[in-house]
Amino acid sequence: MMTKRKCMAAVALVAVVSLISSLSLAETKETKETKAEKEKIQLMFVQTAEDLKADDKTLRLVNVGQQTLYFSDRPVRIAGHITMPAYLDEWKAGAGPDNFANDPPNATLSVYEGGKAENTLAVVEISHPVVEGKDLVYHYKLIEGAMPKAGGATALFIDWIGPGGGVGPGFHGVGAGTRGVGLYGGYGGIRR
Repeated sequence: MMTKRKCMAAVALVAVVSLISSLSLAETKETKETKAEKEKIQLMFVQTAEDLKADDKTLRLVNVGQQTLYFSDRPVRIAGHITMPAYLDEWKAGAGPDNFANDPPNATLSVYEGGKAENTLAVVEISHPVVEGKDLVYHYKLIEGAMPKAGGATALFIDWIGPGGGVGPGFHGVGAGTRGVGLYGGYGGIRR
């Protein structure tokens, strides 16, 4: 009788150890998947200009800032700015398979128009950026809203591009450890 109990206890112990082991493997796999997901950094960009001029095909950021701001959201927070030439590099095939030229981004244009209580917003797909003097000109396709023909202070909020394009840590564009300017941030502090 004692031998049967010892055998049953040993079998139960093996079953419990196997269950714990399989749970640990599942947690390890989940942790690796979660970690990989967290490492996917998606940067968004902001360009500001003194004025806007637009027609049916192009929008002109008049006297555009020569630094393009970028930022990411959780889980890894990155923020900084890059020069106009570095930003324009993101539109070239050499930036990687996920460059803006291959996959034009959507953007929200926010324009101050005198006499209006709120900024005018238009959602557009932008492409073919060209610097003309102190201006930056994009081709655009209107997605939502109304494109103002002119306006005052303007901000263009450009959708993200992720690793594989030129941006993010370890890539040629922006982010800590590259030739661009960038900071990692988080609740634990900021480090370079």
